[in-house]
Amino acid sequence: MKPVGFEYCRPGTLAETLALLEEFGAEASVLAGGMSLGAMLNMRLVRPTAVVDIKRVDGLDAIAMNGEVRTGATLRQAAAMANAELMRAVPLLALALPNVGHFQTRNRGTLGGSVAHADPSSEIPLTLATLGGAVELQSKRGTRRVPAREFFLDILTTQREADELLTALVWPKGKPGAGHAFTEIAQRHGDFAIVACAAQAVAKPDGSLAQLAFGLGGVESRPVVVDTNAFLGKVCGDALAGEIAAAAAAAVTPMSDFKATADYRRALVETLGRQVLAEAFRNCRKH
Repeated sequence: MKPVGFEYCRPGTLAETLALLEEFGAEASVLAGGMSLGAMLNMRLVRPTAVVDIKRVDGLDAIAMNGEVRTGATLRQAAAMANAELMRAVPLLALALPNVGHFQTRNRGTLGGSVAHADPSSEIPLTLATLGGAVELQSKRGTRRVPAREFFLDILTTQREADELLTALVWPKGKPGAGHAFTEIAQRHGDFAIVACAAQAVAKPDGSLAQLAFGLGGVESRPVVVDTNAFLGKVCGDALAGEIAAAAAAAVTPMSDFKATADYRRALVETLGRQVLAEAFRNCRKH
């Protein structure tokens, strides 16, 4: 199929981009890498009046590292993987990115585009939410930051307003001594995850759990960050990993689709969750 006719806009500055979004509003679709939008246009799942291509907007692919890590909206996934400093600063992102599509798609796909698209099976939104990162949104009205755990509302639905552009993702730096792990299961490597699990754990010197961020993707209509406060202070190990994974599986409300039933997803949450938490705990002990 071919997309419906639309006006193609290729601004070179952020100011031009924001003016276009103000002009077209909800009738505009933003094009970053185009890995998702291109297919949706061709299948006529979206029928915008205008497509605003932001790939040539100056500065939108920048990386900044101070007390936090800020990655610009058009930073390509392959470029992020190739940046050793970024991968050291955000270890969980380094573990997640190889699971995103294939190397061909990562050469075009962007970090910001994946988050803005908000597919519940996507690894980058899951990682950002798990770590407690934030999304930077800008319009002619000003700039605001939205915590990633609040940004995702439903499948392909976020808090971004029609005149706003996602300009950057804000990542907390990896915690000293933390253990990280990421895993997922899909029909084939590079396909959308049926269930994905991400974890960042910090242990006390006596081996008890001090902090834990545990996230699930592909299970509900948006990334799920599991409440693990009840398990803090317990000894990190395989037994605790199984206990937390079982509690997470009981707490989620999985969706059913052509890839998997809700019951299968719930079983995967427990199995994969136990694996990823045990690995994160082992990595804690190494530190």
